[in-house]
Amino acid sequence: MPETVTGPETVTGKARTGVVGLDDILSGGLTRRHVFLLEGAPGSGKTTIALHFLLEGQNAGERCLYITLSETEKELRDSALSHGMEIGDEVKIFELVPPESLLDAEQQQSLLYSSDLELGETTKLIFEEFERLKPHRVVIDSLSEIRLLAQGSLRYRRQILALKHFFARSDATVLLLDDMTSDSSDKTVHSVVHGVVHLEQLAPDYGSERRRLRVLKYRGQAFRGGYHDFVIKTGGVAVFPRLRAIEHRSGFERSVLATGIAAFDDLLGGGIQRGSSTLLIGPAGTGKSLFALQFVEAAVKRGERAAIFIFDEELGLLFSRTREMGIDLEAMQDDGLIHIEQLDAAELSPGEFAQRVRDRVAGFDAKTVVIDSINGYQAAMPGENALILHMHELLQYLNRQGANTFITVAQHGLVGDMRSPVDVTYLADTVILLRYFEAQGRVRRAISVIKKRTGRHEDTIREYRIRNEGLTLGEPLTGFQGILQGVPLLIGEGQPQLHMLEEERSNS
Repeated sequence: MPETVTGPETVTGKARTGVVGLDDILSGGLTRRHVFLLEGAPGSGKTTIALHFLLEGQNAGERCLYITLSETEKELRDSALSHGMEIGDEVKIFELVPPESLLDAEQQQSLLYSSDLELGETTKLIFEEFERLKPHRVVIDSLSEIRLLAQGSLRYRRQILALKHFFARSDATVLLLDDMTSDSSDKTVHSVVHGVVHLEQLAPDYGSERRRLRVLKYRGQAFRGGYHDFVIKTGGVAVFPRLRAIEHRSGFERSVLATGIAAFDDLLGGGIQRGSSTLLIGPAGTGKSLFALQFVEAAVKRGERAAIFIFDEELGLLFSRTREMGIDLEAMQDDGLIHIEQLDAAELSPGEFAQRVRDRVAGFDAKTVVIDSINGYQAAMPGENALILHMHELLQYLNRQGANTFITVAQHGLVGDMRSPVDVTYLADTVILLRYFEAQGRVRRAISVIKKRTGRHEDTIREYRIRNEGLTLGEPLTGFQGILQGVPLLIGEGQPQLHMLEEERSNS
């Protein structure tokens, strides 16, 4: 049995994996002097995570051992270099290959069952290399090769138990990799190891692959359960822990924030409350994005920063059309007042998007967040139920950080009955409804606040116009009904004509 490493070289605390986000999920890392399993299909990221784990040990001055049964040392070093990782002297790569005699065709055809000898020889070589180096961190890649050599569940379990008991008498933290190619239903190792991390790679109907992980087991340790999205990019693996809003609280003053447009503030009952969410809902072209940007401009004038996440529109076009209306987003961005980002839903997982929003709130100190639109955000979701849950946690998190969130939803249709691709109205604190309606031979626009949790608001409907100077709201339309259905009817004499059209004609 191996000698226990003692003295000044004994390491304490948890063995951090070195993967951004994964240590948070594991409550600090892997418990030292235990054996863990990292499993997943080929291409799911096991080797990259294992390299992170060993290089984290290397940076801490620990001796590390990578035992590979499936890849060559050159392949591992090339993989590390592709991510900018430099494997130093503290990491020993032990390329374990079968004895040459066992590869001889005559030997393989003898009556002696070669797998018995090869399994024993493989285990012996692992033990000898460990005894020689006495490492603090060990990776064995992969168990599929050992499972094939064992040729049976019983012998395989005994072999894993032998490895576990061998490493248990040392100070080594061991990470076993399993590519699940020989028998994905065999859970033998799950009952033996101290913890199990399962990796998945999913292929959507369109777009790049999605990766996620889940901690299936961790003895004696609380961990963040459920699925967590992660990506493999240049530099390695980045994991995005599932957002739990209840873990994030901050103190702030719940003041009322004005929009900068007097009639709009009247409609909202004075404005919106800090730390609340607002949904702008209506058909395409009604100006949902422009109303959201009105809140951004008001925030910048208050001396605050804002973050804008665009799913549906090209940034150059957005900069051009808003500049014509007096909102110079590009200048605000150049001055560091706003962060604006164009997102591709086909290339983005929900977890990564939530992390980007959190980074802007925490690192950029954004107090106003715009998500335009939910339709684009939905494309990054595996299903409608997941969208609701993701949005709930994200909005709750932003509210508790004192940030104001503005999200847009484009409804199907233009005039008459409108349908939304997903109902998120109950999640928002304030719901602003935008509508087209027909009057006097022209298509007009109307706005109404149909919900506000944080205070009073007008129950009226106001007509609004989008001009070169920006948004203009008129007085409440009190003499009509059916405006929200698209075809208004005159029911009173208090307002025989729509004032904004008459004003326009008189000005012309």
